[in-house]
Amino acid sequence: MKPVQPEIAQAARRAGTGAGGTLGTKGDTRPALPPAALATPPAVLYVDGQVLRYCGEEPLRDIKIPTERHPEKAHRKDNPQPKKPDWIRVKAPTGKGYQETHRIMREHKLVTVCEEAGCPNAGECWNQGHATMMIMGDICTRGCSFCNIATGRPNALDVFEPGRVADAVQKLGLNHVVITSVDRDDLEDGGAEHFAQTIRAVRHRSPATTIEILTPDFLKCAPEVLETVVRAKPDVFNHNLETVPGLYPEVRPGARYFHSLRLLQRVKEIDPSVFTKSGIMVGLGEDAQAVRQVMDDMRAADVDFLTIGQYLQPTPKHHAVDRFVTPDEFATYEKNAYGKGFLMVSATPLTRSSYHAGDDFARLREARERKLAEA
Repeated sequence: MKPVQPEIAQAARRAGTGAGGTLGTKGDTRPALPPAALATPPAVLYVDGQVLRYCGEEPLRDIKIPTERHPEKAHRKDNPQPKKPDWIRVKAPTGKGYQETHRIMREHKLVTVCEEAGCPNAGECWNQGHATMMIMGDICTRGCSFCNIATGRPNALDVFEPGRVADAVQKLGLNHVVITSVDRDDLEDGGAEHFAQTIRAVRHRSPATTIEILTPDFLKCAPEVLETVVRAKPDVFNHNLETVPGLYPEVRPGARYFHSLRLLQRVKEIDPSVFTKSGIMVGLGEDAQAVRQVMDDMRAADVDFLTIGQYLQPTPKHHAVDRFVTPDEFATYEKNAYGKGFLMVSATPLTRSSYHAGDDFARLREARERKLAEA
């Protein structure tokens, strides 16, 4: 192996002689390696808290770069990104609340789906101290054509993460928290036990906080793993169908529509007291009839809460936006959904799974109480 590039070796030596940096694993306070040892560089080199992205002459992966973030999409032709209509425009994230939420997330070394998926509502939600925490890392084992989360081989689970999530929830003073994750097809249980540990940790630190989880489909796992999550007693179990079944091969190729439906149905069979929730995006090429059929399928699976939002294309390599659905069409979908028996519906261009989740949960609970009182 060729020696590490001279400028990197020089920077590393400075770091080891009092320049304030460390060599090797981040946070490593052991004495710096002797110069001769630099001929075989460490896997990751940290200098003054910054990662120098070299290992010998091979650059390490940087998931902030689109081609490295989505290697499975690099070969695809570019899809034009149409100009957003006025009803999609949002303000840039600013404000004291936003900065404080950002600080707490970084302080606890937590990943948020708000950032990783490029949510348009991040500014509004973070200003109110609401952030959807994404557990089990920032790399997903799936490569859905709509999603902006990085694809690849994830790192090992962080056993201390549930405690950090619980601490962040307490510091933010959340009445309702949404916890999601990447898909972890590399794990035997798909991360079910990690979800359960996180739910229990939050419940222990913040007993009054209601907990909503947005889970993967556990497609490659034994059926029993779902019980592990449900027995941990989340208040809301959300699993998104994402799109109509006819578009699964191109939009969500690693998933199975009827498996996801059955997952939601089984949650209610395991614990009927848990609210179930699911959502789809529109503007991917579906038609209104297909959307209404999905509503019927969800109600047959006893899903309580439906969300419908506009698909927004993260990069030119992602699935193209077929069209921008108008606010009037969303209002019609909402009316249709309530007519089919959903307890709660959120259908607007900017609706996302966790958007206004706390307020929506309060209305969801009230709707169930009214229904029971009328029975």
